[in-house]
Amino acid sequence: MPAKFRFHELEMPATAAGARFDVALAAALPQYSRARLQRWIRDGAVLLDGRAVQPRARLAGGEQVRLEAQFTPAAGVAPEAIALRIVHADDSLLVIDKPAGLVVHPGAGNPAHTLQNALLAHDPALALVPRAGLIHRLDKDTSGLLVVARTPESHHALVAMLQRRAIARSYLALCYGRPTAGGTIDEPIGRHRSVRTRMAVRRDGREAVTHFRIEERFHGLTLLKVQLGTGRTHQIRVHLAHIGLPIVGDPVYGGRRRQVAGAGAELQNALRRFRRQALHAQRLAFDHPLTGRHHTFEAPLPDDFRALLAALREDADERAERDQP
Repeated sequence: MPAKFRFHELEMPATAAGARFDVALAAALPQYSRARLQRWIRDGAVLLDGRAVQPRARLAGGEQVRLEAQFTPAAGVAPEAIALRIVHADDSLLVIDKPAGLVVHPGAGNPAHTLQNALLAHDPALALVPRAGLIHRLDKDTSGLLVVARTPESHHALVAMLQRRAIARSYLALCYGRPTAGGTIDEPIGRHRSVRTRMAVRRDGREAVTHFRIEERFHGLTLLKVQLGTGRTHQIRVHLAHIGLPIVGDPVYGGRRRQVAGAGAELQNALRRFRRQALHAQRLAFDHPLTGRHHTFEAPLPDDFRALLAALREDADERAERDQP
């Protein structure tokens, strides 16, 4: 794909007098990062009163600026024709319902066949947006909703919204254990000291906040509705395991596969067959970065998760019949 250009002409405000050019320009064009603007200034793509200057140039206020913004396609990630479940699409963004088993970004061990590859095939223009527009991620075996920016402007706006916690993200998690009530887990998370592929609760970690409430109770297990207050790697899985509520099927934080005391053969078989963490990103809610209109999106539970809940409910019914006098 060839580079794409956008042109901006503006006047530096009088209040910019004495400010560095790159700092003032970043304030005037917040849809672009300061690092990107600095690169354009150094490359001569930005003219101040008709001449090229350095990013550190000081302003007097009132200067005329012309910017020829060039967006070069990212290299290294190839488009792949992978089917996508698109919940919503407009000129600014996509909302995708990611299936379990699909990796979001290429990386060590997963150089291709990822959601990013699929997005580039669906919309080649996403090559001009960082990470093909992906502003957050889900673990490989977590299903559910992701928002994707389709333009540099919406990417900037959505990243800023995510940072100020203006995108509400709700999950369903099936856990071992029976909490007495919902609550909030406010424990910092950092890289595990000895196993670098894992995360852990650490006093010197980054702030991490998870809210949860009880959605449905079963014998020995609980379905939780979880709301993210922050977005750390593996946050829900780490936090729930930390308070003694590991997610069913979690191979990293769930410990050894458990038996549910007194469960019938059908339920035990259903639990054995469920070979991923029982975690689903069910709901996204945010104000559209272009129109300001509030949007709420929901993704139905995938078949394997629904089948497991059906087995749990059937087991609960059988227990209730046995317990009747």
